[in-house]
Amino acid sequence: MYVLFAGRSLINYEQITFCIMDWIKKIFKGCTHKFSEGHYHGHYAEDPQFYAPSGSGDTWQEHENEEIDRAISLSLLEESQKGRKVIDDESQLEEDEHLARAIQESLIFEPPPQYENANTYQPIPVHFPMGYRICAGCNTEIGHGRFLNCLNAFWHPECFRCQACNLPISDYEFSMSGNYRFHKSCYKERYHPKCDVCNHFIPTNPAGLIEYRAHPFWIQKYCPCHEHDGTPRCCSCERMEPKDTGYVALNDGRKLCLECLDSAVMDTKECQPLYLDILEFYEGLNMKVEQQVPLLLVERQALNEAREGEKNGHYHMPETRGLCLSEEQTVSTILRQPRFGTGNRAMDMITEPYKLTRQCEVTAILILYGLPRLLTGSILAHEMMHAWMRLQGFRTLSQDVEEGICQVLAHMWLLTQLDSASSSNVASSSSSASSRLKKGKRPQFERKFGEFFKHQIESDTSPVYGDGFRAGHQAVYKYGLRKTLEHIRMTGRFPY
Repeated sequence: MYVLFAGRSLINYEQITFCIMDWIKKIFKGCTHKFSEGHYHGHYAEDPQFYAPSGSGDTWQEHENEEIDRAISLSLLEESQKGRKVIDDESQLEEDEHLARAIQESLIFEPPPQYENANTYQPIPVHFPMGYRICAGCNTEIGHGRFLNCLNAFWHPECFRCQACNLPISDYEFSMSGNYRFHKSCYKERYHPKCDVCNHFIPTNPAGLIEYRAHPFWIQKYCPCHEHDGTPRCCSCERMEPKDTGYVALNDGRKLCLECLDSAVMDTKECQPLYLDILEFYEGLNMKVEQQVPLLLVERQALNEAREGEKNGHYHMPETRGLCLSEEQTVSTILRQPRFGTGNRAMDMITEPYKLTRQCEVTAILILYGLPRLLTGSILAHEMMHAWMRLQGFRTLSQDVEEGICQVLAHMWLLTQLDSASSSNVASSSSSASSRLKKGKRPQFERKFGEFFKHQIESDTSPVYGDGFRAGHQAVYKYGLRKTLEHIRMTGRFPY
């Protein structure tokens, strides 16, 4: 038989018997205690009624019932306290069991589910305490799943992205530029220099360093191998021909880029307006050329043959572009400019022989055809200075003085052209094969060419043309053109 105790505990028959016996002990214990107290008081008390009954029978029975009730109450109180202790222990045990079961379940992971892509898995939900790791990309907590620890910060894998393509960087290695991260391939595409000729990445040398060549003015970068593999250069601006860009092939073997072709002077007739410009320029300097000097545009071969026929003179190597002749000879001049057909090759150019007769100290000025207007004009200004000094009776000068002062005049003419282009879009007085020049408009690229040709004169390293120009330019800047020329006439040297 089981009895519900304290609402939760069950006590069997033996427990009840034990409780009753305990009650009886407490009863007798309480009675003995009372009797002892009475005996004690009675022993020392001198009461004449000592041996008399202490109370009536009803009173004694009532007293015994009270003692039994009190003993039972004490016993029940003790059992109740024991029951509550058992209940509390059982509740704590139950909570501990639940906690242990939760910990055990958290340590047992099932394989994550796979999706259609066999390499794609759902992230495992491993939780970290709040604020444990903060992603440097999105500034949110990295609560679960994989993460990266690099650059002194934590990242979600999807937040660690390339600055160039904005895709996550999952490679083991990556590149940095400042504070920006890149895939190695994206970094190479953005920062590794490419050849402006073949459009490939410029290779490294045996030491592992990137080595390339670059034009000092155009900053055209190219692989060193292109200097020896026959890659053509423009005969005017010196730029190498890029891949898939067709340069124009002239009859004498030279190549001309399309920008230079846009303002190129192609025959003798077309050059006459430019010739008049140069004469006006000299006249504005009080250096009028009194004699009519023939101007002829010629091919490379005709220019080289005429140079060999001259007894005196110094010529700029590797290629001569202009000559001031003093000897009688016959030269082949271009009567009609060529047209350009298939493959950008010059066709149907007409030439004719021209016999030079000596009527003065200068028989003709020859200029290489097919060069841009500003380059043709600067060459003509240079050769016109040779003609002016000969016509003025200057003594035979040293090469650096004569070529140097001629370069000074060519440089001055270029400056007037650049200043004119900067101040206004004044129509050119010379004509050109370009329809835009015929309408008075100059190509947009022409100013850049003028700066390049001026740069060529200023940076020439040759002792005759380069050093001669710098000495002459310094003298003209210090003393003026007129006094410098008077000093040269008298001493044959630049003033210092």
